[in-house]
Amino acid sequence: MNKLIFRKFSIDILNFFLIASFSITFIVWIIQAVNLLDLVSDDGHSLKIYFYIVSLNLPKIFSKIIVFVFFISIFYVINKYNNSNELLVFWNNGIKKIKFINFILIFSLLFLIIQLALNLFIVPKAQNLGRLYIKESNIDFLPKLISEKKFINVMKNLTIFVEEYKKNGKLKKIYINENIDSSKSKIIVAENGRIIKKENKYILRLFNGGITNINKDNAFTLNFSETDYDLSEFSTKTITRTKVQELDSVQMFLCLKEIFQNKKFNKNERINKPESETCNGRTVKSLSEELYKRSVLPFYTLIISLIASSLVIEPRSKYFMKFHKLNLFLIGISVIILSQLSLKFFLNSMDILYLILFLPIILVILYYILLLIFTKFKLNYL
Repeated sequence: MNKLIFRKFSIDILNFFLIASFSITFIVWIIQAVNLLDLVSDDGHSLKIYFYIVSLNLPKIFSKIIVFVFFISIFYVINKYNNSNELLVFWNNGIKKIKFINFILIFSLLFLIIQLALNLFIVPKAQNLGRLYIKESNIDFLPKLISEKKFINVMKNLTIFVEEYKKNGKLKKIYINENIDSSKSKIIVAENGRIIKKENKYILRLFNGGITNINKDNAFTLNFSETDYDLSEFSTKTITRTKVQELDSVQMFLCLKEIFQNKKFNKNERINKPESETCNGRTVKSLSEELYKRSVLPFYTLIISLIASSLVIEPRSKYFMKFHKLNLFLIGISVIILSQLSLKFFLNSMDILYLILFLPIILVILYYILLLIFTKFKLNYL
């Protein structure tokens, strides 16, 4: 009987969690998808690439909201059971409140594992795949940027105009304006041209024209019969360098393991390991904070589950029940905020380094002891 009761309770939490997480993730995803429209409008990527990139953002969005939604799910279901007197079914079947709290704590381990899997492996992999896909697609979209009789701003400082553009890549009457900086610019005109691919890069081969270099003092023109204009450096506005959020978690840990063994280190120093593409040139602080976010912050799931389960401990007077609910809700939200703020104190001092690392576990133990006192001795308050 008890198994059936707990199964129904678990299903109710999961149902609410799935509906809430899907709704919030979808709203945030739509907002991000709109913000990424410049991949199509400015960078010239195809709709296929656009939808691929925005889809790879879904794991990241879900990982950001999972703790908050899980807390709301437990809080909502327990409150619903309490208002409809369904909690009496637990107590009438001999289920003690501490056993009920233990079940929620064990149940939260499932969400802890899901979040660790997302943070450590799935999200970095998805972010890295998105970056690589953009980088590889750069060689395919450049010809689509150029249109007949239109001034195309390939980048902020580069404008290209062609009178005629054929499907085979041949161009006629070409004009290129490149602003090198505030005092220098370059204008290229050519009678004919052709877009060719060379070693996975697009090159604009120009025929019969001239290059005019302009600076503050003078301007001079060089005529040519044939020259190549490299378009690869203007391929996209999108950053294709690997970000710290995209790095492999295991490699990050191995990089930092050696450094943290030596207590005398500068958090802002850059790691000098040319043989390691993952770590070379990164700061100790950036790698440490990212690994902390991935591996430590998920453990706050345990403490917020305990806070939400505290709803079963009722105050002495029902008059204070609303205050009790509001109090617990605010405590839960405060802990979620605290988990994010703890990142600011991370690495500031070696004296509190381990305290911050184990803070979620310490909070779980202290809060659980507090719950044991209230449930075992049946203490009332307010």
